[in-house]
Amino acid sequence: MGAVKNWFVKASLLKKVFLIIAIVAGLWGIQSFVSGQNAQKPQYQTAKAEKGTLIESVSASGTVSSGNSASVKTQATGVIDEILVNDGDAVTAGQALATVKLDQSGQQAQAAAYATYLSAISSQKTAEQNKVAADASMWETQQKVLDAQNSVNYKNSNTTNPTTNNSYTDLEKQSIDSSLVQTRKSFDANEKKYKEADAAVNAANAQVTSALLSYQQSSATVVSPISGKVSNIALREGSVLADSSSGSGSSSDSSSSSDSSSSQTIATISTDGTPSLTVNLSEVDAPKVKIGNKATITFDAFNGKTYTGKITSIDTTGSVTSGVTTYPATITLDSPPEVIYPNMSVSASIITNTKDDVVMVPTAAVQTQDEASTVRILRDGKEEVVSVETGLSNDTQIEIVSGLNEGDTVIAGQASGSPSKTTSGQSNSPFSGGFGGRGGGGGAPVMIRQTK
Repeated sequence: MGAVKNWFVKASLLKKVFLIIAIVAGLWGIQSFVSGQNAQKPQYQTAKAEKGTLIESVSASGTVSSGNSASVKTQATGVIDEILVNDGDAVTAGQALATVKLDQSGQQAQAAAYATYLSAISSQKTAEQNKVAADASMWETQQKVLDAQNSVNYKNSNTTNPTTNNSYTDLEKQSIDSSLVQTRKSFDANEKKYKEADAAVNAANAQVTSALLSYQQSSATVVSPISGKVSNIALREGSVLADSSSGSGSSSDSSSSSDSSSSQTIATISTDGTPSLTVNLSEVDAPKVKIGNKATITFDAFNGKTYTGKITSIDTTGSVTSGVTTYPATITLDSPPEVIYPNMSVSASIITNTKDDVVMVPTAAVQTQDEASTVRILRDGKEEVVSVETGLSNDTQIEIVSGLNEGDTVIAGQASGSPSKTTSGQSNSPFSGGFGGRGGGGGAPVMIRQTK
């Protein structure tokens, strides 16, 4: 080593540079050779064939079709005079929840709503009276039809007119037949009037209900719309209920709504009822889903929480929207969230089939061509291709009916299987920039000074 050191110290600068370059090139060559040997070895993503329970499911999205809560709303304006309940209290439908000291606008709205309610009741009574009269006329006419039919039947089976005790004349026969035709027409007309009167009563009842709700909305007493438990009381005694009508602008087009206040939500009533969800199944998934199938459900409103339920109905008629056919399915929740509102977005995973104690591998491990399935396995470090028979599958796993045993190592993918390639005109050499001049990479020239 001493002699080498002395030689290197006494050597010229040019020899030293060439020696350093030779050493670097040698080291690079060794590193490239080792890397190339490693690159030739395939790098696999593997998994074990294992036994377990395979679950097949389909995914669907939809909304809450019926919730388990209702909002308490009011159109009254003024100041909250008294809150009659607390959060958590159980109430019944129609029970008073709060009283409002109405301002002038609120008093006017209440008076107008009450007048409308009384008018609706008056119209309801008139409609009911008209129905009774129409009903009586219809039955009276029906009796005339029966009498006329009896006269025709008697004429057809007898030759003597019981009124004249003489034989029927042609004119009398025509009169009896004509009477039956006319009475039937009268009955049809009266029956139509009765049906119209019945429809008018139904409409009048609806008007009374609507008018009553409007009156309750503007009333100084706020009542519960349903029976349940009170929550989310948003107001306190002394709180102001302001007129929030949308027609207060200058546009004449909004004048029709300028006298009506929009509803304000002041509390929520929750029930113990079970809400329903409606999800849309594709035409591919719909035949797989059956009534009673279990499902897991997530809500956009409740992040990180999962609920369970089951399919209770499927609309097999379906609907077509923009050329896409879907089939609505109803899911009933097993244990719903404490508060759930209609039209909340939901996502469901519906379990259509399960199979216990099956050998399964990742779906990526199975290649299928011409209805023949194969799997690549590793045995003693060597890759083999075996034919398999597959069964149930889901998005991540597939059942192997035959061809594999539990514990076999299967190839699910290949991380790297070929050495890296260089771009044309480029080299992996550390000296690719050139030596003694400008390289292809635009490197600066190397200047060498020789000393004598």
